[in-house]
Amino acid sequence: MPLARLFFFLFSLSLVACTTNPYTGEQQASKAAKYGGGAAALCGILGALDSREKALRSAAACGIVGAGVGAYMDVQEAKLREQLQGTGVQVVREGNNIRLIMPGNITFQTDSYNLRGNFYPVLNSVGLVLAQYHETTMRVSGHTDNTGSRAYNLELSGKRARSVADYLVTQGVAQSRMYVEGLGFDQPIADNGTAEGRARNRRVELHILPSAG
Repeated sequence: MPLARLFFFLFSLSLVACTTNPYTGEQQASKAAKYGGGAAALCGILGALDSREKALRSAAACGIVGAGVGAYMDVQEAKLREQLQGTGVQVVREGNNIRLIMPGNITFQTDSYNLRGNFYPVLNSVGLVLAQYHETTMRVSGHTDNTGSRAYNLELSGKRARSVADYLVTQGVAQSRMYVEGLGFDQPIADNGTAEGRARNRRVELHILPSAG
């Protein structure tokens, strides 16, 4: 395919991504156009300046951006999985959202909201990706098991979520992108009747969401 036709195809693809994006509305469509049409235009410039082989590689890379919000989150997910492999942090994809599950046994001491020293490098890796892919917002939620009173667990879970959020700020993640909440033991993911289940319920979750505006 001639380069001119290839770049026209990429540009057309970006326009389709805009009209079919589930995040509807003029402002959101403009955001998708930034990922798509802008990328296709950049590819056209690269193609004009570069060799055929390099231009084709550039076009393929820009085509990922041209696919819109889903592809933007795809790349971010891949980066997070690469950075967090073997750390104990679980990466879960849910539609166009990404959820990081940080178990309590690797993040905090018992009954404490001070981060473990050996968890800082893990959060450094998370912050590196979040700072790079800044077209997202985040919900940082703390969770506990059902040991102790509701009031105590709500306070502890909120402080743990805040500790994670505050550290991410030191890694270049804007505070304005994060909503922090403590949910206590109201949203368990395992049976609180077993030690294993309680351990799974003690966690901080980081929900990474495409920006709506």
